Formats: sequence, C-alpha cells, structure tokens
Amino acid sequence: MKGWSGRYLYVDLSKKKFHYVDIPVDVLRNFIGGRGLAVKLLWDLNPVGVDPLSPDNHLVLATGPLTGYPLPSSGKLQIASKSPLTGGYGDGNIGARAAVELRKLGVDAVVIGGKAEKPTILYLTCEGVEFRDGSDYWGLTTKDAEERLKKELGGGVSVLSIGPGGERLVKYATVLSELGRSAGRPGMGAVMGSKNLKAVAIKGCSMPEPASVEELVNLGAEAYRKIKESPAYEFWCRQGTMGTIEWSQKNSCLPSYNFSEGVFEYWEGIDGYIMESMKVRVKACPNCNMPCGNVVKYVTYTDAGEAELDYENVAMLGSNIGLAPLNKVSHINVLADLYGIDTISLGSAIGYSMELSEKGLLKERIEWGDYSRIKELVRQIAYREGLGDLLAEGVAAMAERIGGDAWKYAIHVKRLEVSAYDCHAAPGMALAYGTSPIGAHHKDAWFIATEVRMGRFEYTAEKVERLVWLQNIRGGMFESLTTCRLPWVEVGLSLDYYPRLLTAATGYTYTWDTIHEVADRIYALVRAFWVREYAAAGLRWDHSMDMPPAKWFVQPLTKGPLKGAKLDSGGYTKMLMHYYALRGWDERGIPKRSTLERLGLGYAVSQLESLGVGLS
Repeated sequence: MKGWSGRYLYVDLSKKKFHYVDIPVDVLRNFIGGRGLAVKLLWDLNPVGVDPLSPDNHLVLATGPLTGYPLPSSGKLQIASKSPLTGGYGDGNIGARAAVELRKLGVDAVVIGGKAEKPTILYLTCEGVEFRDGSDYWGLTTKDAEERLKKELGGGVSVLSIGPGGERLVKYATVLSELGRSAGRPGMGAVMGSKNLKAVAIKGCSMPEPASVEELVNLGAEAYRKIKESPAYEFWCRQGTMGTIEWSQKNSCLPSYNFSEGVFEYWEGIDGYIMESMKVRVKACPNCNMPCGNVVKYVTYTDAGEAELDYENVAMLGSNIGLAPLNKVSHINVLADLYGIDTISLGSAIGYSMELSEKGLLKERIEWGDYSRIKELVRQIAYREGLGDLLAEGVAAMAERIGGDAWKYAIHVKRLEVSAYDCHAAPGMALAYGTSPIGAHHKDAWFIATEVRMGRFEYTAEKVERLVWLQNIRGGMFESLTTCRLPWVEVGLSLDYYPRLLTAATGYTYTWDTIHEVADRIYALVRAFWVREYAAAGLRWDHSMDMPPAKWFVQPLTKGPLKGAKLDSGGYTKMLMHYYALRGWDERGIPKRSTLERLGLGYAVSQLESLGVGLS
C-alpha cells in the first residue's frame, strides 16, 4: 500500500489501552481519508443514537493521503465526532504541525473512545500511547497548556488541546493548536472535555511512502511555483481572508447586528487595511507558501496583546455584535482562543442575546458593541456562569429555553450557527448553508462569490448544479485529501493538480469522475448519519432541516445597496428540491435506496430501515 498507512490507532481512555486496526483497501479508495474516513469510522464504531457527551461517542483525528507531503498547503487534520451542539455529524479541519506528526505515526487516523477517570493527556508516538496525568493541566488556557506540555515533552512535539470552555462542555467548544489554530465548531472540544481529555501530544517518526516520489515532488514544486506567479498572490499575502471585510461590505453580505443587515457603518475600522497597519508577522500551516495567519499587535484602554485574525472571526466578533475598532475585536478573538471556544458561534450567541435584549425578550440588558460587557460574557460562557450558562448551549437551545418569539431571531441551520455571510439577497449561499453536512458553515461551499457573478436574486437550477459541484470539490475532495482549498480559491491554482497528486501518492488512478463519486458517497453517508441519529432520538427528518433562518425570509434589509431584499420561500424550496434530485435524495432530504446501493452504502439501507426510516 502506498500513500496510506492502511491502519488506524484505537485508544480506549476508560481502560487505558490501545491497539491498531487494519483499514481495508477498498475503504481507503472509496473514502480517501480525512472527512471521508472519519464519517465511515463513526458510522461503524458509534452505537446508534449515542449521547455525544457519553464515553461511547468516538472522537476521530484523520489525515488524508496527501497530508504532510511536499505540496501546497498539505498540513491539515480532520477532527470529527457526533456533535453535542447539533446531534448530528460534526467535524472541522485544523492547519497545524500536529497533522504532519500524526501522519508520521504510521496511521491514517486516531480513534478515541471511553472516558478517563481523571484529566488525562495522550502522548502518541511511533512506539504507542502514553496515558499521562493531566490533573495539573486542567483549568489552564489552551496557550498555557500547550506551552507547558511542549516544554515538558521536549522538541518536535505537536499539541492539540482544549481550554476551560471544553472542560465545562460549552456546546461549541473547539480544539486548539499553535495559539490560534482552531477546529471543530460543532463542539469537538466539548467531546474531548466529556472524556476528561485535556490534550493530545503527537510526535511521529516517518512519512508513508508515496507510489511515485518523483511525480509527487515534481507536481508539488510546479504547483508552488504557479501559486507565487499568480496576480492575486501579493495582495493575498498582505491581507489573506481579511480582504473579505471590504468585499462583503460592498456586496451587502457582511453580517451586522445579528444578521439583521448586510452592511456595517464602522466596517473601515475592522477591515484588511487596518489589519495591515497592526500586523507584526504571519503564520502558515505546514507546507504552505501563501500564509493567511495574520498576527496583529493590539492595544485598548484595558487590554494589550497579539491576535491571529481572519475574516470569519472579525466579522462575527465585530460587525455582527456591533463592535469596532479592530483592537477591541482582536482581544475578544484572543479570549475565545484561550478559552477554546468557536469564534463564529460565540459571535452569533452574543449577537443573538443583544437582539433579544433589544426586543425585550431577554431581561438582561446587553448593548450592541459594549466592549466591557462582551468581555465579561465571553468569560461567563467559558466558565458557564450566570447568563453565560445559557449562551454556552448555542443559539437553537437559547431559543427553545427563552420561548415566545425568540425563535424568529435565531440564526442557525440544524442547530449550528451560521458563519459570516448574510443571505437576505443570496439564495444560493443560503442553500449552501442549508445543505452543509455539519450545519450552517461556509467551508463546504463558499458560494457567495459565485452568486455575485450569477445574480443575487436568481433562484435557478444552474445555481443548484454549480453548488453541488462546489460542495463535491470543497467538502468532498479537499476535506478528504486533506489539503487546503485556498490555493485554488484565492490564487487560482488549477484543480487539475489534485487528481494527479492523489494518483502519484496512492498509485490508484483517480479521475474527476471517481473523485465526484467519492464525494457523492461521503455526502450520502453523512446525511444518512444525521437521519440515523435523529431517528434514534425519535425525531422525524424532513426538508425543514435544510431551511435557513426565518429572519432572512421575513425581515428585509433596511440599509445598503440592497435595501428591501429578503429571501423568497417558494424560490428557495424549489432550489432545495432540485438539490435533492441531483444528489439522488427524496423530497425529505433522505438518500434514496437506489442511491445508497449505487454508492456501495447498502449497510446504511438496512440500518435506517431498522429504525423505521422508510426509504424511497
């Protein structure tokens, strides 16, 4: 076997034991790695209907057959589990040295089950697993835990850790590495916390051998060269994703005041040019020559430090909660990273509480842009104190507990808070959020730029067809290889490099037809996982699960160039039904029997039917 290691490491925290499990070649070929391998392992290993915070739920760390090789932006790792926030499939990728070190362990994935008796640190090496006492680390921020652990274990060690948010089971707690890299929006940090797992330290020894070293190296070198020759390269290296603040403002999709508007009056105080004036250095993922980790030095009247910024963080902790300028946003971002909390869901929960307060649906008074109050709310969320205990549950749970009209202002899909693009005038992007396999997230289909080119108010079959293609590339291929999509998205690196690189790594011939088939298989199994878990909980699945927030349909924009815009329910539903048809799913959004069987997922048919899910 080339390109893959052909096995995964299973760690049982309850018994303090571990063993290696062979992965059949056909599983690797059919799912590739990363997300594909993760959902297959979770389908097979998780008890049906398992409580996400129970010892029986598994946490999967998965690489792909390109991870760590000398090719553009190959330093990615997938972290997946059943989500405590959504109750469905959850994952996130992280760009960090830990991805390369895991790959060098001689495994394609690490699966963690059980629950440790006391706070524990896993130390993974090529010799096996060491279960280290983490009691002295419990309560530390992600920064302090990682720095202390690296000092204790010595050079060459990479660390994935949780902060107080994960320890206290904040439903959108994440896993952090390298003081600013975060993964697992749907609560992967809470899964670690539920297992008393403070951190995973990794030190590998050797990479798996590719099928064709010469071809892989030559293609990688050529791709690196093409990236630097791109006309977009210089500006990207200056601003990275922060250039999107200005773009979103001009295109009226910058989330403002809990997604009530698409423009923000103080946008110039949080944009990429302000960031450039504050920037002190950049950070990059392993094997990346187009770094996007812009580190700024900030000072406020009460706080000072350094923060790694990107668009999503700044939009959700800036315009969405009415906060500016960038120095204040930077500090809130740092707090989220230290506590191990997702910045997107955090900005949504705070913005939601502000709107509810404004409308008299929440008795506590929380003003837009109140910096001191925001700081205190972040701390309360992390430690589940006062109002923070409610906000720590996420927007959907907040709406349920508050009751009344609160649901009208809750911005989520399938209980995952929407990331930073307002969709009052973007039905295609709304559909991307609606059908994202983890809930409302942009990584599977950043459709908004395509939509600007195709027309903002069009509800067309062409948009849906383009969306499915985009999901298959971004969420199917890139999330499984596992490599970063930004060389293609931002500087125009040809997609044709990727099947060639995959073939060079594994020795199997991958074409666009086979890659799209793999992507279809992954999306079908992820959706079957959601349906299975909801059915086990006694919940009936239908197309309402894929509907975007009510606000976008009923409350029009009141500012900006698209003033008056809102989504059309009939047009959106028509697009959604066409999406289902293209995927081979029925009108409920459930994969048809013929689709599952065609994709080699017959085992999903029998399991769904045993739960009373009728398949078309």
